[in-house]
Amino acid sequence: MNETTPRPGRLPGDLTREQLIDRIIRVDQAGEYGAVRIYEGQLSVLGRKRPGPAIKRMAVKEREHLATFNALVGERRARPTALQPLWHVAGFALGAATALMGPRAAMACTVAVEEVIDEHYAKQVAMLGDDETDLRDICQRYREDEIEHKETARRHGAERTLGYRPLTEFIKAGSRAAIWLSERI
Repeated sequence: MNETTPRPGRLPGDLTREQLIDRIIRVDQAGEYGAVRIYEGQLSVLGRKRPGPAIKRMAVKEREHLATFNALVGERRARPTALQPLWHVAGFALGAATALMGPRAAMACTVAVEEVIDEHYAKQVAMLGDDETDLRDICQRYREDEIEHKETARRHGAERTLGYRPLTEFIKAGSRAAIWLSERI
């Protein structure tokens, strides 16, 4: 069977394995880029103030994740998202705006984004088979890092942010939209 021949259980319009891997690498590279930009925006406002050091540590991890996916884009010849210029501005703006609302709001932003990314990576890990153990392991390892970032943000008072629920729901909706768009564009 070649890549265009339908497999049992595969429906018309389903992605081929190659298309799925391309999509995973594209969206994960875009997401890690966005995360780096969010932290850059937060640090531009908060600097060394509390919780700046925690944000810096999380930003280092996100840069490591981004470097991995940048390498995979080249190695696997995956098409990066055409929306990166938008994520460049939007990520920084989200980070700066939440930091301007206060350190707890910056941490609430982290909780919201990381909850969505936790779900996102979990779905990818479940989709990737034994033929993609390296990529599956990367996604699982990075998922664990994102969960730790979420917990760090909670320890820094994220949930005590005034308007926590509407703020995080808004950010989650935006994160889900960014994922959906980056997978496709």
